[in-house]
Amino acid sequence: MFDHLTIRATDRSASERFYDTVLAPLGVERTFRTGGFTGWQEFSLTGADESSPPTRRLHLGFGASSRDLVDEFWRAGTEAGYADDGRPGPRPQYGGDYYGGFLLDPDGNSAEAVHHGGLRRSGLVDHVWIRVADLAASTRFYEAIAPHAGLEVRGVRPDRLRLTGADGSLSFLQGTPTEHVHLAFATDDDGDVHRFHEAAVGAGSRSNGPPGERPEYHPGYYAAFVLDPDGNNVEVVNHHR
Repeated sequence: MFDHLTIRATDRSASERFYDTVLAPLGVERTFRTGGFTGWQEFSLTGADESSPPTRRLHLGFGASSRDLVDEFWRAGTEAGYADDGRPGPRPQYGGDYYGGFLLDPDGNSAEAVHHGGLRRSGLVDHVWIRVADLAASTRFYEAIAPHAGLEVRGVRPDRLRLTGADGSLSFLQGTPTEHVHLAFATDDDGDVHRFHEAAVGAGSRSNGPPGERPEYHPGYYAAFVLDPDGNNVEVVNHHR
């Protein structure tokens, strides 16, 4: 579902240690580290500063191939001194076979390892939950961009919006807003990049970068960026690979 998802960390090194520690039991090693970014498959982080504040109040669910690995994720984190945000166990409110364990990263974001029958077939991030200031406004925004970002609106309720891709899910809930997240969705059609940008701007959102080539990322990187109603940076990208 996610081409990539990026958070900003107050202390980049401290957050790297956290994610190295808790993702290792899931069989996930650090994929890259550059001057600006550190990544584990499609999940990455970068350092925050005065002009780019840290990500707050985000929930990330990482897929685990067994319940035992959920336990190991949580145990590795708590034994390393990281804060517990929910012991491993069944969470039937999310699904009959849903089993999750929860920790807090150094900036207080909720990181979960989860195992369930509908787990993503590929990729690390199984689901993301974002809190928003105005759920109706966020619903209008994500409904407008969904057809051009490979997303399907699967549930609109007074308290929650849920979208899915080929696999994985993205949910929005009313509350104190999640801040400073970057969500990127992939396409193989430059037309989707344009239609995404037009739909978002036409719905009243602010452009954060019009459709075009971004060779600073790699040759052929063609993308557009907009800000959702809470200021999170949303992208659709064609890698031309």
